[in-house]
Amino acid sequence: FAGPHSFTGEDCSELHVHGGPAVVGGVLQALGRLPGLRPADPGEFTKRAFQAGKLGLTEVEGLGDLIHAETEAQRRQALRQMEGELGQLYQRWSEELTKALAHVEAFIDFSEDDNLEEGVLARVAAAVQTLEEEVRGHLQDGRRGERLRGGVHVVIAGPTNAGKSSLLNLLCQRPAAIVSPVAGTTRDVVESALNIGGYPVVLSDTAGLRETQDAVEREGVSRARDRLQRADVVLAVLAAVDVAPEPGCLADALRAVLPPGALAGRAPCILVLNKADLLEEGRGGALLGACGEGALSPVCLLSCKTGEGVASLLSLLGAQLEQMCGDPLTGSPSLTQARHRLHLTSCLGSLGRYHGYKSLDLVLAAEELRLARRHLGKITGRVSAEEILDIVFRDFCVGK
Repeated sequence: FAGPHSFTGEDCSELHVHGGPAVVGGVLQALGRLPGLRPADPGEFTKRAFQAGKLGLTEVEGLGDLIHAETEAQRRQALRQMEGELGQLYQRWSEELTKALAHVEAFIDFSEDDNLEEGVLARVAAAVQTLEEEVRGHLQDGRRGERLRGGVHVVIAGPTNAGKSSLLNLLCQRPAAIVSPVAGTTRDVVESALNIGGYPVVLSDTAGLRETQDAVEREGVSRARDRLQRADVVLAVLAAVDVAPEPGCLADALRAVLPPGALAGRAPCILVLNKADLLEEGRGGALLGACGEGALSPVCLLSCKTGEGVASLLSLLGAQLEQMCGDPLTGSPSLTQARHRLHLTSCLGSLGRYHGYKSLDLVLAAEELRLARRHLGKITGRVSAEEILDIVFRDFCVGK
C-alpha cells in the first residue's frame, strides 16, 4: 500500500498467510531475522496514522472503542465516532472560534487605521453566543455517550431476604452470588457485566438495607447506600408476600429501600415484587393495581424461583436503557470521554468570560477566545496559530 494513501500514510505491506499458529509463528520468526525489523508497539500503527494527519484524536478514540465494543449499541457509537462525525463537530466549532478570534485581534491591531468594516465586534458576539448555546446543549446530554461506552450502572437494592442475589443470578444466568435463606448473607457489592437489548449494563447486587449490630454487615449496608447514590438505574426488590396491596404501604416499603437523599442523581427506579409464586390468587393483581393508584415506579411481578415475570422486567429495563442511551446512529453525535466533557466545560467557561471582558478589556476578551479554542484543539489534537493569521489576511486584506 503506497503512501500517503495507506492507513498510516506510509508505504506499507501486508502478508496474508494461513491462520494456523505454526504458520503464523514461522512467518514471524522469519521476519524477526531481517535486520532493522521489529514488532510494532501497542497502538503504534494508530499513533503513526494520527501523526500523519490521517486520524484525529476523536477518531483514534473511536477506533479504540470499536476494538473493545462488547454490545451492538457500543459498536454503532464507536463506528460513528471513528468515521469522524464527533471530530467534525468539534472541528467546526474550532473553526468558528478561530474566525471570531481573528476578527477580534484584527480589530485590536487595525481598527485605528479604518481598514475594517463596521459591526465586526457585534458579529463576533453573536457568533460566540450561538457557539456557547451549542456547546451547552452538547454537554446537557445526560451522559448518554459516556454511559453507553462504559456501561449503565444498575443497582439491585432492597431489604434482606427479598431475593436480590437470586435476581442477580437469574439475570446473569449463572451463580454469580451466594443465595441463602439466612438474612444478611450478602455483605459486599457483587458486580456482573451484562448485555441487555444491545446495551452494556454493570449489574450490582448489594447488601440488604437494615439496621444491624454486625460490624461486617454494617459496612456492607454502607457500601450499598454509597452504590445507590452513584446508580444510573435502581431495581428496588421487595418480597411481594411482605407488603399489603395498598398504595400507602407500598410507598412506605419503597421509601425504606430508597430513603430521602439516597439517590443524589435521581436515578430512575423499577419496583420488582419478587416471590410472586407465593402469592394467593388475585393478590398479584391487587398489588399491581395499588402501584398504579399510587403512581409508583414502573413495577413488575417476578418469581426468581420459576422465572415468571423476567421477560416483563427485561422489557422495562430495556426501555429504560434505550431512553437513557438512545440510538447512537440518530441525532447529533454524543461525547464519549470524560476528557471531552472536561475540555468542553472549560471552553464554555471561557466563552462566558468573553462576554464579561469584551466591554472592559478587548485584549482579555481575545485571550478567553484563545483559551476556548485551545480546549477544543486538545480534544481533536489540532491547534495552530497559523490559521488565525490566514483568516486575518483573508477576511480583511490587511496590508495588501
